[in-house]
Amino acid sequence: MDVKTADFRQRARAALAQPTLQRSLQGMRRAMPALRSAALAALPDHAALRDRARESRDHALAHLGHYLVAFESRVRAAGGEVHWARTGAEAGAIVAGLCERAGARRVIKSKSMVTEEIGLNATLAARGLQVTETDLGEYIIQLRGESPSHILAPALHVSLAEVGAAFERHHRRSRTAPLTEAGAMLVEAREELRAVFRAADVGITGANFLVAETGAAVLVTNEGNADLVASLPATHIVVTGIEKVVATLDDLGVLLRLLARSAIGEPLSSYTTLVHGPRRATEAAGPAAFHVVLVDDGRSALLGTPRQEILRCIRCSACLNHCPVYTAVGGHAYGSVYSGPMGAVLAPAIDGLATTAQLPAASTLCGRCEAVCPVAIPLPRLLRDWRGEALRAGFTTPAWRRSLRLWQWLAAHPVLYRFVLGLAAGGLRLVSVPARRGERRIRRLPLVARGWFAVRDLPAPEGGSFQARWRARQP
Repeated sequence: MDVKTADFRQRARAALAQPTLQRSLQGMRRAMPALRSAALAALPDHAALRDRARESRDHALAHLGHYLVAFESRVRAAGGEVHWARTGAEAGAIVAGLCERAGARRVIKSKSMVTEEIGLNATLAARGLQVTETDLGEYIIQLRGESPSHILAPALHVSLAEVGAAFERHHRRSRTAPLTEAGAMLVEAREELRAVFRAADVGITGANFLVAETGAAVLVTNEGNADLVASLPATHIVVTGIEKVVATLDDLGVLLRLLARSAIGEPLSSYTTLVHGPRRATEAAGPAAFHVVLVDDGRSALLGTPRQEILRCIRCSACLNHCPVYTAVGGHAYGSVYSGPMGAVLAPAIDGLATTAQLPAASTLCGRCEAVCPVAIPLPRLLRDWRGEALRAGFTTPAWRRSLRLWQWLAAHPVLYRFVLGLAAGGLRLVSVPARRGERRIRRLPLVARGWFAVRDLPAPEGGSFQARWRARQP
């Protein structure tokens, strides 16, 4: 993965100044939580399903080797092949080798975060292969030479005018007027991609889940392009992380009932497809060759550790959609394929804490991410865990370490601590301004927390410190 997280603060400041991105993030903050809440409110057994989902993921991870071997045996029995990759580079080499074995020149892909993680497109292009993304958002950012800014909406940061400009640059068409209308752009993208679909030699997809019981690779999409990628070319290659395996179809059913509701506020995605190997002798269509590349890339190192719980993640993006940091700066600020709370936990595990130490600190620890996670990952605890390790390893800034030492010293002197907190509460009240319904809000603080107040405010304290108010309540 091309990690550029060491300059998170600079990237975040740049993101705050991007009007298109900020409009998109504002729409996300307004729409996505409401859609998710409505979808789950209509699911009477939501709490029980969430418990079952967590348990099924924990069970699969506790017996990961067993279920991966069972999945492999069923894929092989259906005529497919399974390949194991310890690193991203090894996975890229395996896929490139499979393409060469197929005599491929043209490759089509559906959206896959794992292939972004391992830099697969660049690996294949270096071998002379023409690679085309077929998810509309991924296609747009490929034309623009960018990386995804959201798990589900990779082109979230791109305006309609910028999409039109990208199409005008790359589509060799004569025009009498600039391309500005969304419907026309969609038609044009479909026409361009249909020709690519027909000419492709190899199709590459990810997998939302792998079912050990049946050997199925599960594809969940809203555009249907993954089905064409998996069925039209002569060779279909699935590239996915080892943690995606589930034990049974019953477990899959539980997770599917939660996935789309958490992701887009709908009962199900438009397309849910279970792929079981290459076409059979009695079938008229489908790939002649089927391969699954299982990618470790740091995942197995999390097994048996307190951070194993991040492997439960089903990539629904609910934590991104509700995170006050992500919805202020977007995905590119993180400098990693995986952004938001889940990315801030997963990226250090994959790429090492030395290059990603700023990401766990990019959180208010408000807990919304854990509250909305369909598999109940304790993201705030995992973020604190990485923060502690970063502090011990010396990856935090000197100013941050001095602040923590000052806080530690104050906390060891209760009388002085209470006095300082009382002064702070009074000072915050002084710099607050009137707001709605008689409330007072803090819009800015002199010289500090400028990034925070650029996109949000804080409620002003109503009186003294919490400790003072607590003592006043005691009999």
